[in-house]
Amino acid sequence: MRELLLELEKAVQQQRPVCYTCLVETRGSTPQKPGAAMLIFSDGSQVGTLGGGCVEAEVKRRALRLIDAESPEIMTFQLDNDYGWDDGLICGGRMKVLVDPVKTEQDLQYYHSMLQLLESDRGCTEAIIIPPESAEDDNKPDRFLIDAESKLVATRGKQETPSRLFDHLKPIKNRPRPYVSQGIAYLTFHQTCQLVIVGCGHIGQKVAELASDVDFDIIAVDDRQEYCNAKRFPAAKQLIVGSFDTALSKLTVTPDTFVIIVTRGHNHDEEALGHLATTDARYIGMIGSKRKVKLIFEDLLRLGTPREALARVHAPLGFDIGSQTVPEIALSIVAELIAYRNLDALPEGYQRASLVDDIKTPNTAD
Repeated sequence: MRELLLELEKAVQQQRPVCYTCLVETRGSTPQKPGAAMLIFSDGSQVGTLGGGCVEAEVKRRALRLIDAESPEIMTFQLDNDYGWDDGLICGGRMKVLVDPVKTEQDLQYYHSMLQLLESDRGCTEAIIIPPESAEDDNKPDRFLIDAESKLVATRGKQETPSRLFDHLKPIKNRPRPYVSQGIAYLTFHQTCQLVIVGCGHIGQKVAELASDVDFDIIAVDDRQEYCNAKRFPAAKQLIVGSFDTALSKLTVTPDTFVIIVTRGHNHDEEALGHLATTDARYIGMIGSKRKVKLIFEDLLRLGTPREALARVHAPLGFDIGSQTVPEIALSIVAELIAYRNLDALPEGYQRASLVDDIKTPNTAD
């Protein structure tokens, strides 16, 4: 989306006629889901996609008629026989598409605010009032841009902010899917969470590859240059090489940070967890057998790490899917990370009691 908005800014600055189109509501089977966006230029070229096929061509055809219009519209497309794909399949759903001709710097102000929010990487929500289908003479949608703190940042349209706008606004933190409530479409743009991978062996490397594909920003940490480098971690935003004690003491950890500990040995795992257990990280996971995890917990309790800090550590790390190979182990870890990021908890069937509950307080008589 950031790249598309940059292209939109460039087009307006070059006085190149352009329409911003966005899928705001779907019902049934459709080739794309709400939030998909596309720019359409007067020469018929495009940036982005609404899913391809005949319906995209029809959106383009109808959008070109509006490219010189003064205000946006909502268009409805029923995906029947008229919109069969090249392979003959028919989705059978329905799509509502916002078509907004953007011509002037004033038109662009709303999109500039959106770009600023996306570049701050805090997440935001766009609320779009969908006019009733009965309102044939008034299908002009009003739009409202809301930041991660639920504050109204920008508007595009003529209506005053409706009182119901915030009634069903879902927190960005929980990464809600696009949804419609009381005639308002809510399109969510999620924050990219930071994932710190402590240990750059085979498992850490594979986790980084998979996690970057699902929108985690990767920070890789290891004490070995030959393992922690750009060749092995091409998607990493940051590579930190040094002793775990030094590297982790300098690491910035926030309530949006996810951490996994997958070093090459018991002692390094314990050292890393000792530094990280009491931080504000949203999620901390550590790989290892139950026996190893208990031994590390026992040592850290003796060293003074609070029991409640260890109780929130996910260990052994990863969903139990019978993993045997490195890719399977990495997949089980990333699945757990996604679940916790999107749901703010693990699904009920995957929740488990902390192994720290099995350990008596140090120096307490049996």
